[in-house]
Amino acid sequence: MEYVEGFVAAVPNASKDAFRNHAEKAAVVFKEHGATSVVECWGVNVPDGKVTSLPLAVKCETDETVVFSWVTWPSREARDKGMDAVFADPRTSSEVNPMPFDGTRLIYGGFEKLVVA
Repeated sequence: MEYVEGFVAAVPNASKDAFRNHAEKAAVVFKEHGATSVVECWGVNVPDGKVTSLPLAVKCETDETVVFSWVTWPSREARDKGMDAVFADPRTSSEVNPMPFDGTRLIYGGFEKLVVA
């Protein structure tokens, strides 16, 4: 069963180009290690909430934008094997491809598809 891993992060507005570059490099590595697709989205209509919201979840600051991303894998097993390989790949090291955002505020999780229309 296809497996989806989703990510939400706050990225400094001034780092949009650096984020795109980081994501493009990482996408190559993910796909080489079994991901079927990688999607990175820059927030353009992500409202603040009073109780819950994506900006609140990642503690988005006024000079940041919420980024929503996902990686699809053929299965959970392929994801587990692929992510081990991604993390071991030197192209994803912080020295080679540093994250242009605060990774401590990154939210992620894995999901099985329930409805596809």
